[in-house]
Amino acid sequence: NNLPTLIRDAEQKDLSFTQFLLNVSTYEQTRREQKQLEKRFKWATFPFHKTLDEFNLKEQKSLSNKQLNRLKDLTWVEQLYNLILLGPPGVGKTHLAVGLGIEAINQGYKAVFTSMGDLIHVLKTEEITRKSKARMKRIREADLVIIDDLMF
Repeated sequence: NNLPTLIRDAEQKDLSFTQFLLNVSTYEQTRREQKQLEKRFKWATFPFHKTLDEFNLKEQKSLSNKQLNRLKDLTWVEQLYNLILLGPPGVGKTHLAVGLGIEAINQGYKAVFTSMGDLIHVLKTEEITRKSKARMKRIREADLVIIDDLMF
């Protein structure tokens, strides 16, 4: 779709064939990465889009800046550790979990967000519906599975 623009740009700047091909391949690579990122965000099914930068540490006394930065590193995902966020309603557990999921996707991981109620429904209907089967496949392939309302 963008080829006519790239050709016109190359003609106006008198680019060599090598530079033109480099521009075309760079554009294609960037576009593929963007589409992959969009696909991962769609599959993650986050309830909202809030990043870790939007998380207010001043309101959360039990989490230090150093701890948040360690969580942002996502080394715990690489090492296959589980992370459980506990606390009363309204302290930012879901915001933190979504922020970590967004960070994971931006770093190239596959993440999935689901509530415990939805997960149980999908598990019960996996053998019956294609939608549940596809959802479970995405959950199994994910590097990071976020289960909200675990105490359901």
